[in-house]
Amino acid sequence: MTYTQIALMAVALSILCDGFLTRSRMVMRRSFWTAYAIILPFQLLTNWWLTSRNIVMYNPDVIIGFRIASAPVEDLLFGFALVLGILQLWSYWGKRL
Repeated sequence: MTYTQIALMAVALSILCDGFLTRSRMVMRRSFWTAYAIILPFQLLTNWWLTSRNIVMYNPDVIIGFRIASAPVEDLLFGFALVLGILQLWSYWGKRL
């Protein structure tokens, strides 16, 4: 399985969990997109730093090759899934405690 496939599955899974499992509907909220807009530049900066310095390297056979700020686009997909997953779980558990 390639990194591209894993990243796409992570995005799909986090969106499905958002809509049907936790029912937090984060992707429908302006506050989520505002938070993501704040997080994204820092993710891009971190990705650029790590990949441009060859601290993190990717096998070209497992990515599609399109890069943003020196990092594969898959990193943005995976980062989106992580942010969405954490925020929806935080919201879900916050209601339960």
